[in-house]
Amino acid sequence: MMTPVTSRFIARLRANDQAAWFELWETFGPVVSAQLTKWGKGRIGAQTVQDLSQDTLAALSDSIDRFDPARGVRFSTWLLSIAKHCLGDELDRRGALKRGGAVKPEEFHDDRISNSGAAEPDELYERAMFGAKIEAAIRLAERECDFADFAVFSMRVLEGKSGKDVAAALGTSEPTVTRRLARVRDVLRAKLREVIEIYSFTEDERNEAINAGVSLDASSKAEQDSAFDDAVGEIFRLHLERRRNDADD
Repeated sequence: MMTPVTSRFIARLRANDQAAWFELWETFGPVVSAQLTKWGKGRIGAQTVQDLSQDTLAALSDSIDRFDPARGVRFSTWLLSIAKHCLGDELDRRGALKRGGAVKPEEFHDDRISNSGAAEPDELYERAMFGAKIEAAIRLAERECDFADFAVFSMRVLEGKSGKDVAAALGTSEPTVTRRLARVRDVLRAKLREVIEIYSFTEDERNEAINAGVSLDASSKAEQDSAFDDAVGEIFRLHLERRRNDADD
């Protein structure tokens, strides 16, 4: 079932809250665009991909309040099925125009996800979706944290540098690096819990951070903190690498 946080975010979308729309586009727009590019390679251009990505998010807002989480469908699958629907409408329209006719866009219905024609997410897509959530949480944490603290986090976790190297680069001590890193880590954990809650409709989605080795326990021990840093850094770097590869294809 939808959590109160999720419900509030959906209500903002339905009320045409532009900040909510921007958050949704900023988080998942690149993932949707990459998937549409993969499906439509050789048939649609970059501008059409952008238009279809926006159409996908608009259709999501129109239909998500009818979504039944009891069916166990993940948010990622829901979004992917809508994207496939929007692409299919565009290709049908183009085919009709070539034949000298026209086609009326077909409305997206919830039962499409249960049909054999529904889009099936693969492992790379699921990783991209979770990577997008990690990236969104990092952006939120950066806006809230002290600049110097986040600079330490960026070097230590996102770039994967050692505490000794970070201290030397910034002209500070390793204990100071550890303290600054801890402050950002606490904020990031809170933001990641928030992001996951907004976009989670199933128990599987709510557990995806734990399954990825990203402990959200605020009272974690040192070894858990180290594992959290390593997992976040690796996921983030792989996410950026996939995005660069998608752009080069």
